[in-house]
Amino acid sequence: MNAGSVVAADTAAAVLRAELLQIAEQENDGRRLAERLLQILDASAARELALRGQLKRQDFEAKTRGVQLEALYDVGLAIAGTLDLERLCEEILMRSVSLSDARRGALYLGGGHDLELRRVFGGDAPARLPLDATARESAVLLPGAVHFLAVPVESDGATKGLLVVGDKESRKGVGPFSTGDRRTLELLANQAAIALENLELHQAALDNQRLEREIELASEIQRQILPKGTPEVPGYELAGWNRPARHIGGDYYDFFRLAHGRELGVVLGDVSGKGVPAALLVSTLHSSLRLLLDRLELGSDLFARLNEHILASSSSNKFITLFAARLDVATGDLVYLNAGHNPGILVRRDGRVEQMGPGGLPLGLLPNMSFRAESVNLAPGDLLCLYSDGITEAASPSDEEFGLERLATLLGGVANDSLCEVVTRIDREVSAHAAGLPQGDDQTLLLLRRNPD
Repeated sequence: MNAGSVVAADTAAAVLRAELLQIAEQENDGRRLAERLLQILDASAARELALRGQLKRQDFEAKTRGVQLEALYDVGLAIAGTLDLERLCEEILMRSVSLSDARRGALYLGGGHDLELRRVFGGDAPARLPLDATARESAVLLPGAVHFLAVPVESDGATKGLLVVGDKESRKGVGPFSTGDRRTLELLANQAAIALENLELHQAALDNQRLEREIELASEIQRQILPKGTPEVPGYELAGWNRPARHIGGDYYDFFRLAHGRELGVVLGDVSGKGVPAALLVSTLHSSLRLLLDRLELGSDLFARLNEHILASSSSNKFITLFAARLDVATGDLVYLNAGHNPGILVRRDGRVEQMGPGGLPLGLLPNMSFRAESVNLAPGDLLCLYSDGITEAASPSDEEFGLERLATLLGGVANDSLCEVVTRIDREVSAHAAGLPQGDDQTLLLLRRNPD
């Protein structure tokens, strides 16, 4: 017997003594005293019986609650370790039905405006439900159920699902659910929300790992596409450099031996966008260019064919700017085409700077485009610089671009440096201009210098 029951018994005894003393003072007849005493004893026994019944019910409810809490703890462990959505839904629903002694149940998940039925037990349920409070108070939740109980599955204040049970089992058949049943189901719904959130985080981690593997694979493919070095061309010095803004980028450059070694081809292109989509289009450009160079001279017809191919194999919002040139290594004559790319910079030996502007729109914008070829002569000591806009558009903290003029001035002052030193100098100057800001775009350089006589 607990402290409360002891106090109640002491109070009842005190009441009994007080009543007996009062009767003893008022009654002289022994028979009437005995009858009155029996009445008082009967009333006291009834009160004691009621008190014992109340204590028994309280003890039963406490033990039942303890069993429910222990069961909820086991349920939490079971569903928290389930990382498969189908198994998790099955576990949540069956545990809900079991803990509430329900004959029927349903679990809905979703978001936005609708909830989708994921699991049902003991009967039918609608395939979808509107995400509003009225649906939870309607018999539409479990058609045909006499009694039902529904609680939301919530996470961070947002409804992620709905847990419904119906027709509680009892000795008399089915009955309504108690306040304790609602509380138990609410606790289970909280555990279900945590388990579902853990599952989402686990799936997101797996997706990130898969994406990282795909990005690494794409990065490796791109590394295979870009030149691993520069060809040896007597009388000339070449250099190529690329640094993507992300793991993979949309810039492309390459060198080609043409006309049985009598000519050298160089290209530098920039695909719109960044990341994996841009890298895929770089791969398309690389393969298409090499296939076409087997049949066509690097010139206007090749660019026209390349434009049609890019147009057919990419989305409408994708395009490529491309600068390509073929060099006669014996004479220094250079024929070039610029499809919407940044102007090439030709630095003469005497320091004069010439720009090699576009002769057509970027590839992949419009069908049936034409491209104009231009020509210059690369004299001894002259330097050709091709670059992507990640160089000239690199911004300072005050949002000032590095610019074409800065690049041309820098190139004019490095006439006697090796091309490796020129690349290092450009990288250093652009980085200093950005003053620690994140690289906003892919950066690529291609340098070609004819050795002085």
